Amino acid sequence: MNDLMTVVDWSRWQFALTAIYHWLFVPLTLGLSVIVAIMETLYVRTKSDAWLKATKFWMTLFGINFAIGVATGMILEFEFGTNWSNYSWFVGDIFGAPLAIEGILAFFMESTFVAVMFFGWGRVSKGFHLAATWLTALGASISALWILVANAWMQYPVGMEFDPAQMRNVMDDFWALFSPVAVNKFFHAVFSGWALAGVFVIGVSSWFLIRNRNKEFAFRSLKIGAWTGLAGMLLTMYTGDGSAVEVTRCQPMKLAAMEGLYEGSRSQGIVAVGMVNPEKRWNNDEDEYLFSVEIPYGLSILAKHDHEAFVPGIKDIIEGIEVNENGDTVNTVSYADRIASGKLAHEALREYDKAKIAGDTAAMASAHEALKANYRFFGYGYFDSVDEAIPPVGLTFYSFRVMVILGSYFLLLIVVMLFASYRRQWLERSKWLQWIALVSVPFMWICSEAGWMVAEVGRQPWTVQDLLPTKAAISAVSTSTVVTTFWMFAVIFTILLVAEVSIMCRQISKGSRKDLNS
Repeated sequence: MNDLMTVVDWSRWQFALTAIYHWLFVPLTLGLSVIVAIMETLYVRTKSDAWLKATKFWMTLFGINFAIGVATGMILEFEFGTNWSNYSWFVGDIFGAPLAIEGILAFFMESTFVAVMFFGWGRVSKGFHLAATWLTALGASISALWILVANAWMQYPVGMEFDPAQMRNVMDDFWALFSPVAVNKFFHAVFSGWALAGVFVIGVSSWFLIRNRNKEFAFRSLKIGAWTGLAGMLLTMYTGDGSAVEVTRCQPMKLAAMEGLYEGSRSQGIVAVGMVNPEKRWNNDEDEYLFSVEIPYGLSILAKHDHEAFVPGIKDIIEGIEVNENGDTVNTVSYADRIASGKLAHEALREYDKAKIAGDTAAMASAHEALKANYRFFGYGYFDSVDEAIPPVGLTFYSFRVMVILGSYFLLLIVVMLFASYRRQWLERSKWLQWIALVSVPFMWICSEAGWMVAEVGRQPWTVQDLLPTKAAISAVSTSTVVTTFWMFAVIFTILLVAEVSIMCRQISKGSRKDLNS
């Protein structure tokens, strides 16, 4: 058992490592593709060489980032087969469909039109080239759509039925994959990419201003970046609100972990700043926080858009306690009952398999009915204690606050820089603001990664919510193999990251020595 948990832990770390590195490139690809398309549209409309130079400059940076992102993304998909083969078998019919569509449709669409973007200048008409640029941006978003649909299904599994004869889930409603969870997740990710790319363009443009080079180009780019970033940030906040409602509905334990909340209440406040108590457990009397500054009614409004709504904490969810809209305490399914129901489902599956081998159709039908009655909590049958079903509270709590605090800061920064871009003389004198914009760029990635950690760490210990925990999704591989590949990937990804940053910095420096103003 200890060796199994070691394999699980190392496999989780390996997948997290790959996902974190991959997510460094995805948002910038999503956002920068749109910014490049906007700039080329202005070039086609105005026929200004200045916009053509701006388009080509930012397109080069987009291409560098796109190439590295593809490399890390391919490894992620391979890991489903190498490290998570039980998962791939259990839900491969459903999870594989959007990934296949992403590869066949979106990725080939991106690859085709990105070639026209970079090598089509002077070979195709301006209109066709512009269409290729917009289609590249659209292809990047469509690619994200299918990946995020697959990810959202893991967090809210719908549109499928378990087939005991195959011992796996099979899809019975393809369109159910586009659930509200998936829709919110997709738009939240894409719009956050716009915001990140906007901050990136603002930061690089500020560097040109600091160096007193290509000022016209810098102001031109800054305005596009700020407007795109502002639209992205506002839409990210809007879709984030929708995601919070869906998390409350589908993953209440994740919401409780995000807040570090153990015992909920009506009109529940939200902790703006605080520190969770590492000694707190769901069944002890320790305080939830070492200190906290709370916004009254905040969590009830965020979770249910009702300042009087009851929001359950970890203890409430484990014990199956809920409060309805009338204020009455009602019982839901406790985690102890879920574990018992899951074990009944496992036993029914074993009985079905025995009956199938014996050719006893009546026993097969009876076992199948028992399985269907308890399948909702199939994954809980792998647990021996309710404690196994609680996500890492501290990491989820702090990641959520890093995301929100930095997101609020960047909204303010974007608004200030947008205003400043139309007050040219003031911005040129405000070197301190230019430096703030430049130094802030890396923190936008921290904000983005923190959001991804909330989504993925907060749903632990599940690979598929309520149906398959991570410890049951693993491949039969040795710990040494996973450890070796972990460090191998860590070295390769770090080299790729250093290479990208180095190449981008070189291209930016090279651009500063050119005339990009006219």
